[in-house]
Amino acid sequence: MLVANRLDRAITSHWHGLHVPGWQDGGPQTLIAPGSRLDQTLEIEQPAGTYWYHSHPHGETGEQVYLGLAGMLLIEDAGSSHTELLPVEYGVDDIPLIVQDRAFTRRGELAYDDDGMALMQGFRGDKVVINGAISPKKHVPPGIVRLRLLNASNSRVYRFQFDDGYEFHKIAGDAGLLPAPVRMDVVELAPAERVEILVDFSDGRTRQLVSPDVPVSMMGGGMMGNGSMGRMMGQGASSDPDQMLLILTLEVDQAKKASKIALPTLFSQAPSPDFGEPVRRRKFQLNMMMGMGMMGAMLGGKADLGINGKTYDMGRIDETIRLGETEIWEISADMMAHPFHVHGTSFQVLSQNGRRVDYASTGLKDVVWVDGSAEILVRFNHPAGPDAPYMYHCHILEHEDAGMMGQFTVS
Repeated sequence: MLVANRLDRAITSHWHGLHVPGWQDGGPQTLIAPGSRLDQTLEIEQPAGTYWYHSHPHGETGEQVYLGLAGMLLIEDAGSSHTELLPVEYGVDDIPLIVQDRAFTRRGELAYDDDGMALMQGFRGDKVVINGAISPKKHVPPGIVRLRLLNASNSRVYRFQFDDGYEFHKIAGDAGLLPAPVRMDVVELAPAERVEILVDFSDGRTRQLVSPDVPVSMMGGGMMGNGSMGRMMGQGASSDPDQMLLILTLEVDQAKKASKIALPTLFSQAPSPDFGEPVRRRKFQLNMMMGMGMMGAMLGGKADLGINGKTYDMGRIDETIRLGETEIWEISADMMAHPFHVHGTSFQVLSQNGRRVDYASTGLKDVVWVDGSAEILVRFNHPAGPDAPYMYHCHILEHEDAGMMGQFTVS
């Protein structure tokens, strides 16, 4: 991988979801200065799937990703039997979809704000763009089509569905294939999550992929949950769950030839969880406000967000982890829900709010939606030293930039 920085500010190149050593991970400690280049050889030892990359400098990740420093990264395995079962013609029946929301000035320029309300709930634009285009149309063949969806928005959650309620099959999550396709009519993606779905267009009908305007997920009752503050934070005034956002129009072109006309039933080479017995538990609490009042932040002040009562400090190692040991991490969130991302590995989600999560419906993950609490089973097979540690953080990028992040070594 060659990354050249032609900007006037430092960037990084974080390979989101890749299992690489800390010094190659592209976290805040490994800046690429203006005018510099980074040339890396990445050794890929993980399942085929849909991954991505983005800039990750502390305090500027939200703005840099929003302005364009992000993209999709596909890992393929030509020797795997699943390539015989799935659509694989890039851009024809295997279609990457990078989903982001954007706000524009009257001149058509990108507008970004990370203060006040944007800090508290994360920045949310009023236009959805797909691969950089607003409300695009895609012509597809009359057969099985594979859509790879990446939520690359700074904070928005999507519940993808078709306008006519048409069913589809989920075949992969963040880190590779599921054991078998799962039928559904709605799939939810928090920021940084990915999903692959198969859609059968053999009936020739045009369909629109849509999502409701999902409100910010606040927790608790009274003022924060359902009262005036809850509405200000996105449960009423700033989001309308009855409004459908148009994501993409898919129109069948009978002149295109479908390479697959039948749905697969089983993926024999899909990854399976093989972590071994956990040797310890760790607890992480995502803290919304520290050291100042909420109203002050909403009125334009700065807030310190944190994890386990500490805001992020580049000079502090928060956790020390043993190479190759399996752990259970318990993550809890106060005030609102958060997507929690762990660098350098993939994990299995064991439970959410005390309810067991079925691996067959999620597969391996690197982001977990924490709306209350979650447990994950995790192991690290690559080292990360104190000069280039791994990160764990909320993937609402404005929360990450405000300090809802920690760092850890693996040795």
